Amino acid sequence: MSNTLCPCGSQQPLSHCCQPIHQNPALAIHPEQLMRSRYSAHVLGLVDYVVATYHPSCHAEDYRDAIADSVNSHWLGLNVINSEIAPSGEGFVEFEAYYQDGDEQYCLAERSRFLQESTDGVAQWYYIDGEYPDQAHQSEPELTPHSVPLQPIANPDKIGRNDPCLCGSGKKYKKCCG
Repeated sequence: MSNTLCPCGSQQPLSHCCQPIHQNPALAIHPEQLMRSRYSAHVLGLVDYVVATYHPSCHAEDYRDAIADSVNSHWLGLNVINSEIAPSGEGFVEFEAYYQDGDEQYCLAERSRFLQESTDGVAQWYYIDGEYPDQAHQSEPELTPHSVPLQPIANPDKIGRNDPCLCGSGKKYKKCCG
């Protein structure tokens, strides 16, 4: 497995990229590292890791089944657009994650927010929430070798908790009308 490229798109071996963070999330010293490791965990089916890296205030354990459904999707590629740590100490990562459901391919575009908490003197980043960027102001995505053309997520009969809310607020369904 040491020669396997990391699913996060870094072009680094998994064993030198996200795998150590999967074993110890505190090794992610920047929110982008945590976001990439969470994407890789989706590809690798690591539900426990995804649940553990939600901020404690999210009560992710209560949503384990829905998170497992998301993790068990067929993930195709990741494109990180921007990442930053704001003066407030919050971290932000804007990305596009591509996945396939049946014969359809989709793009989850999000600006994720991360918070850093210290426990016993050890700082760790956690995913807290995310917003969907205004599609009208987005340029065409820069496709990576693993990504697919951008297609809308718009099946109201099968809306997931992480899909954009149908009301058009720009928030995730779970944080809005869900």
